[in-house]
Amino acid sequence: MNEPLNPGDEVAPGTPGSGEDVCPVCHGSGKTGGQSCTNCGGSGVIQEAIGGG
Repeated sequence: MNEPLNPGDEVAPGTPGSGEDVCPVCHGSGKTGGQSCTNCGGSGVIQEAIGGG
């Protein structure tokens, strides 16, 4: 569970109350401009907090 966070991640993977979402920069492709997306680390997904309030 010590995976490095990508710039687009709000929380670490596996954090209670979080989930995956499609990367808003590459739209899930994992690539931008023919290279690996730096926002999601090339995975196409980011980790977000799912919140109530």
